[in-house]
Amino acid sequence: MQNRKLGRNSDHRKALLRNMATEVVLRGKIETTEKKAMELRSVVDGLITTAKKGDLAARRQAAAYLRNVTNKDGKTAVQVLFDLAEKYADRKGGYTKVTKTAVRRGDNAPMATIELV
Repeated sequence: MQNRKLGRNSDHRKALLRNMATEVVLRGKIETTEKKAMELRSVVDGLITTAKKGDLAARRQAAAYLRNVTNKDGKTAVQVLFDLAEKYADRKGGYTKVTKTAVRRGDNAPMATIELV
């Protein structure tokens, strides 16, 4: 599988994507670097596609990937993900949108926001 290394070893990269995917599911929108957002898009789209199956195996698979955190309403990330899956039931794909923003002041890195459509 070809993926971006993002300047990290594989364990750190996987943990980074898990944390960021959890935050996108809970918050709906985050700002990060452009390369991380592009890599994260496929992860979040895959999670929503898995959640659209709606069975217990899909719930277990999503729970194994997402962190066990809650949002301000007290819902866990898995519960929010399956609520999103109902929202996107008639959509075939493309659940996220990456929008380029300004550059970061400290190191001039190109920034982008990734949000759920």
